Amino acid sequence: MDVQPGIGRRAAIALPVVVIVAVSGFVLKAAGGFEMPLSIALNRHHHGVLGALGDLLYHVVGPVGAIIGTAVITAVLLLVTRRWTTAATFAVTIAGSWLSVAVVKLLVHRPRPDAAQLPLPYHPVQVDASYPSGHMAFVTAVVMTTLLMMPPGAWRRLVAVLGAILVGAVALLLTVDAVHYPTDVIASIVWVVAVAPLVHAIWVRAVLPRVGARRDRAEAHAIGRRFGTQEH
Repeated sequence: MDVQPGIGRRAAIALPVVVIVAVSGFVLKAAGGFEMPLSIALNRHHHGVLGALGDLLYHVVGPVGAIIGTAVITAVLLLVTRRWTTAATFAVTIAGSWLSVAVVKLLVHRPRPDAAQLPLPYHPVQVDASYPSGHMAFVTAVVMTTLLMMPPGAWRRLVAVLGAILVGAVALLLTVDAVHYPTDVIASIVWVVAVAPLVHAIWVRAVLPRVGARRDRAEAHAIGRRFGTQEH
């Protein structure tokens, strides 16, 4: 029996998606560069404002930039809300849904689009695995985590619309840069949309109550000793 309401339901959605995305990666790798013509066509637009935005995105939202950005937002949440649980929930949900993509990436190890065939390739040429896209996963994780932590209402609907536009824009820029095949980007979006709610539910409904309870008891004990009100 699922003693943590919501976890089982979200796992029932996430786990099949995880399997499908992982298996699809091996299938796509075995199929070779069948998407190369589409990547070439998209890469022809890798110039001007679109090209500059794509290059900036890929440079800034790398692993280091993503970690720093997450740390900064987490610190701001802590300062504004004065609640470590809120800040920790934000950081953990992003980390779990974003970094889990790296496991699939290492296992599948799909080659990047061949830069030698691209009319306007991104520099420096990327040589690590391509599927799924870590950049796309991070941006989608930020949007999903924000939505998961917002109460239902008009503001949440607005953020959902703006988030969808942001995810779509990032997907376009990454495929125009041709640092990823379109399916690399799609796989990341599907993965995070399915996995983020599960990570959030496990943390909030299973882990946090235990961690929070222990911390609350420790803080109460410390305050009691400080003011001489601790019961014996």
